[in-house]
Parts: sequence; structure tokens; C-alpha cells
Amino acid sequence: MAAPRIFAIVAGEASGDILGAGLIKALKQRCPDARFVGIGGPLMMAEGFESLFPMDRLSVMGLVEVLGRLKELLGIRKNLRENFIAIPPAVFIGIDAPDFNLPLERKLRDAGIATVHYVSPSIWAWRQKRVLKIREAVDHMLCLLPFEAEVYEKYSVPATFIGHPLADQIPLEEDDVEARKVLGYGSDEILVGVLPGSRSGEVKRLAPLFLEAIKVMLSSRPELRFVIPCANKQRRLQIEGFLEEQGIELPVQLVDGKSHEVMSAANVLLMASGTAALEGLLHKKPMVISYRVNALTFAIMKRLVTVEHVSLPNLLAEREIIPELLQDDATPESLAKATLQWIEDKEKSCNLVAEYHRIHNMLKQDASSRAADAVIGVIDKFSSSAQKVNGSEATVHE
Repeated sequence: MAAPRIFAIVAGEASGDILGAGLIKALKQRCPDARFVGIGGPLMMAEGFESLFPMDRLSVMGLVEVLGRLKELLGIRKNLRENFIAIPPAVFIGIDAPDFNLPLERKLRDAGIATVHYVSPSIWAWRQKRVLKIREAVDHMLCLLPFEAEVYEKYSVPATFIGHPLADQIPLEEDDVEARKVLGYGSDEILVGVLPGSRSGEVKRLAPLFLEAIKVMLSSRPELRFVIPCANKQRRLQIEGFLEEQGIELPVQLVDGKSHEVMSAANVLLMASGTAALEGLLHKKPMVISYRVNALTFAIMKRLVTVEHVSLPNLLAEREIIPELLQDDATPESLAKATLQWIEDKEKSCNLVAEYHRIHNMLKQDASSRAADAVIGVIDKFSSSAQKVNGSEATVHE
């Protein structure tokens, strides 16, 4: 009886956990007896994944911030490398987290293990020459965005545009009534969804800023209500602490998880830049994007970034359709003003929704299934090449 295939997977944060869970589910349909091991979160583990380390140990924000955790991260990567080389998987799949995964993929590929990277680094935005190192580390790149595969094709890196799993999960047309019922709001209330991120560092920088913006909004629109989804218990405690520091009671509801319900129920979103912005687009909600990082990190990135916009809605639309207020431009007053404009300009909001529908259809590709097919294709190609090499060696020995 043949041993079950081992799929080694490393996901570094909540968005990767979502992608990994969908991929595992699709791979299990093709390989029912497969084993999945590496680093992942609760959604992946619910699919039978074995996580060797807590996923949040990889969730570090910023170029400077990672230095304080470098020794631990290097130790985790070394442990994974030794484990996978000792017991080789059929394939290693790195989900996002390029600074962690790509060097690991390079070492594993050098050891004769097939490698796939799921979610292209933003080579189209900055440091495009990274594709040369990617070519040395990765047998196949799985791209979530349509313009990414073209870049890899130019550098002879096998790549597939698979669409985005969230575009498959979130319906094209959505009724927000049920989401409002779940959260306890009526249809006539004006609700602002506030999403300061899922990682400790970004919540530390954005939550106090967003709470100050809420106070500014309430000064002119006291009827507004606000809801913040907390990614986990730690983030809830963190945000509760920031609320206490305000010294006054704000009409803010904290909910555990339920980010999709919050986005569906809200009239407008105030949120951190990242995958959540794509979720907001797919839920067809007007939004204001913001981000703050360490000043040195921002200065470095500003010199390296070559694209005009940072948020996925603007990148996919190839123009600014939502406001981006970053670093020093992100003040309580500017955030409040931009958020209130969406509430007050109904025509502008309607035009935005039409553009959202176009992008949603473009990304709706049955992504997890396409990703699983690509992974199996890499394994088959790798096995076929190995058989040819072994066959040639046998002929030589004869």
C-alpha cells in the first residue's frame, strides 16, 4: 500500500489561512488520503491540517519591526527545512509571506522538492527584479490578480491566474438585512464598519486613530453607529484597552470575528489596507483605506514603490475609486471627512458599486479548484521528470 501524499504548506497570517483552507479542501477531493502539514491557522486546521508552529508567530508587520523577531523566525524556518528534507513532501506550498517562504522554497527546491508559491509578491509595485530570485525558488506561481501572470511570463516563470477564492465565496448580489439582524441593527440605522487590521502592530497604530476619527464623525452626525470586528481574543482585549483610554463612551460595538457580516451590514467601511479591502470591494461597500507603519519603514517603501495606488480596489480598477489616506495623511479629520462623504453622496456610491461588480466577475474563477489543479500538475510534472532521470541512469548502468 502506497504511503499518502504529503503536502507541506506554510501560511503566515489570517488571509493565508483562508486561502490554505480552500486549497486543502480542493486537494482532498483529488487526494482523499493526503496529509497536510506545516504552519497554518484555525481554518486550515479545521480541514485536518497539522500546524507545527502557531501561525501568529509569522505575522510581523514592516521592514523594521521584523528585526526584533528575526532570531525566532530564522529558527522556525530552519526547523521546517530540516523536517521537510528529512521527510520530503510531494510539494511545498508557500502561501504569501514571501520574506519567510521564498528562502525556504529555494532551499527545498535545491534539495529536490517541488515548490509552489500561492499569492504573488507585489513585484509589479516595487522591486520587480525580485522575480529573478523567485525564478530560482519556485516551480510554479499561483496569481490572484490578472495582471500578475503576465509579469512572470516575461521572465519565463510558470504562473497561473487562478482568480480569488473570496470572489467565489461572496455572492455577486448580497442582501444586508440578515447581516444587520445578526449584529442587532435595524435597516434604518447608519452603520460604519471599522476594521483596524488583524495583527497587533497594525491595530496598535490604527485603532486609536480610527477611534479619534469616530469622535470627529459623531460631532456632526451623532446618529451614526460603529462596529469593529475583532480578529481574535487578543485583538479584542487590545481594542477594548484603546476604547477605555478614550475616557468617554462611544457608540462602538465589538464583535468576535464576523468581519464578513460587518462588511455586509455596513453603509461604509473605514479600514486598514490589505486583503480586507478586497473583501470590502466584493461586499460592494464604499470604503476609506488607511495605513500607518514605522516612519523608517514608510520612508524606505516610498522610495521603492513604483505604482500610484496601494489598495487592491484601486489597483484592479487601474484608477482611484476609493480614497487612500496613508501615514501622515491619515488624520482623524481627514478620515472622518472621507468616510462621511460616502454617506452623503449617494450617486457616487452607486457608481462605485457598478465598478465593483465588474471587478468581482473578473476575479470569480473557482480559484481553489484551479489552484489545486495547478499544484497536482506541478507534482505530476516533477514525478515525470524524476522518472526520466531515473530511467536514463538505469540505461547508463546497463
